[in-house]
Amino acid sequence: MTGSKEPDELSEEFLKSLQDDDPFGLNEEMETVLFECADCRKEDDVPDFVVQDFQVYLKKNEEVEIECPFCGGTIRRAKKSPK
Repeated sequence: MTGSKEPDELSEEFLKSLQDDDPFGLNEEMETVLFECADCRKEDDVPDFVVQDFQVYLKKNEEVEIECPFCGGTIRRAKKSPK
């Protein structure tokens, strides 16, 4: 096996390529929509692509409702702008 790289070298090379190239878009800015829970009143930033996915199944003028990650209640789009 002459000329082959050791597993540790391959791992380091792979990790470096992930940092340099950002193939999964992890360093990109993600747009979010501020939601507020009707029960516990806590706020949560929900990625815009999630909100758009939920809107596909709604009728006109229906609001997107998502389960609150804090209390299990219902969160809806907040009436104020995101932080």
